[in-house]
Amino acid sequence: MPELRVRALQLLTRREYSRAALKAKLAAHAESEEELDAVLDSLQAERLLSDQRYATERVVARGSRYGNARLRQELRRQGVADDEIAAALPEAGDEGERCRQVWQRKFSGLPANPEERARQLRFLQYRGFSAAAIGRVLRGEDES
Repeated sequence: MPELRVRALQLLTRREYSRAALKAKLAAHAESEEELDAVLDSLQAERLLSDQRYATERVVARGSRYGNARLRQELRRQGVADDEIAAALPEAGDEGERCRQVWQRKFSGLPANPEERARQLRFLQYRGFSAAAIGRVLRGEDES
């Protein structure tokens, strides 16, 4: 068990992990599921492992490039609970403003024809922005 804890701490010193992701990384090195759960429980009790902190860090790091839907999907895939995701998403800032910034970096101006509009719409949808935020951007509302 001490070796497993050391391995977990080495991983956590490099970056944050969700509990599920850390469990997956350590599974091959654990003698039993109970041993692994005990190590993870002790790390959580000592506040060295926190899904909330992981979610907040990921949202802040990736929020400038992606919309709330994409961030939510990525965090769910990492095993973060919905209530912790909901608490972390406001840390990214206003989705409409982030959508506008991503759009401005990629495109030179508002779409001139339906094909260009569809291309810009698909790009922003893929990035996970809401229909409302995309609509405001493509209509040219709230220009700064």
